[in-house]
Amino acid sequence: MIDIHCHLLPGIDDGPSTVEDAMALAKALADDGIQHVVCTPHVFPGRFENRRTGILDEFTRFQALLAQSGIPLKLSCAGEVRLTPESLDLLPLGELPFLGQVQGFNTMLLEMPDGQVPLGADRFVSHLIQHKILPVIVHPERNRGVMEDPQRLAPFIHMGCPVQVTAASLTGHFGAKAQETAQTLLDEGWVTVIASDAHNLQGRRPRMGAARDWLHHTYGAAAAYELTVAAPARICGMAL
Repeated sequence: MIDIHCHLLPGIDDGPSTVEDAMALAKALADDGIQHVVCTPHVFPGRFENRRTGILDEFTRFQALLAQSGIPLKLSCAGEVRLTPESLDLLPLGELPFLGQVQGFNTMLLEMPDGQVPLGADRFVSHLIQHKILPVIVHPERNRGVMEDPQRLAPFIHMGCPVQVTAASLTGHFGAKAQETAQTLLDEGWVTVIASDAHNLQGRRPRMGAARDWLHHTYGAAAAYELTVAAPARICGMAL
């Protein structure tokens, strides 16, 4: 499997605080059946002041340590960008971290606030698309506004945005409502990719293997492969 959303880099956001914790999480990711992880720390001006160049520096250091560990995990890096006006200030600076390229667009993880789909979010996304950036909307099934009305996601689907659902939502670890919303989005055909959004080995474990098994049982082997291997590779511009 390929995991395009994971907080693996140590000491850079609310993921692992130490290298040792990050190594333990890396081992758990590999043990869960993940072959490639995209390290995506928060880019949230005012809270996590990460930028593309700083993320790349931290990634390079951790990648060298991982190579010495013998853990069979391939890494790349991007970021999880918060939907906030200040994030757009990073665009002209070349400091937005991208996953890869798809049909001439740079792909990027975009996170909305947990409690709502903000007023003007569609204009924010439209602005990114005009600049050849295709936002991947992350974990909308955990957004209270989308839980109340999944149709709030429709404008972003119509603009062509891929949607990423969290593995642990499918397994019920974010509660029954998030699980129900995730299945609604799957049934609508709106989910492009499943990712771990793993942060630690306590409440935010990878759970990709269990999610893949659930998808296989519920939607079939082809859907499970598409959501955990083919689509994530496509979004990142990776060859399989």
